[in-house]
Amino acid sequence: MMQRRGFVLRMAGLAAAGLTSCRLWAEFPGGSGPTPITVYKSSTCGCCTKWVDHIRENGFAPEIHDEEEMDGLKDELNVPRAVRSCHTALIGGYLIEGHVPAADIRRLLAERPKTAGLAVPGMPPLTPGMAPPGEKPRDYEVISFLPDGSTKLFARH
Repeated sequence: MMQRRGFVLRMAGLAAAGLTSCRLWAEFPGGSGPTPITVYKSSTCGCCTKWVDHIRENGFAPEIHDEEEMDGLKDELNVPRAVRSCHTALIGGYLIEGHVPAADIRRLLAERPKTAGLAVPGMPPLTPGMAPPGEKPRDYEVISFLPDGSTKLFARH
């Protein structure tokens, strides 16, 4: 069970990440610096760290929060169980679940569809952060999702 203080601080951070600076970057993609994104991940997960490297290399400025109670966080954020993966990010009022490529996050921010977020459910082996060094990510789908669990194909790689 999350302590009240931690919950209040986390929700304040989520509100700030989703409703202020990230929204500005989403609306003005030609900004003069990396796009802020808030990432929640386990401190011991190597693939999460590699995904953070991927988004950083592609123009994002991740604010990292090591979180050992990821299921509780995902429950708080209403991430449907069927789309869950190892890490969760927040940007521009959207959720990013798992190994979503940076280009798809950029497309999401540019198009602003009515969705809760994007996900690469599970941990497919050839996604950004999971693919072996030197191997291009491929053979996976990115889906958009709503809190009720409904999904739609967003991209196929």
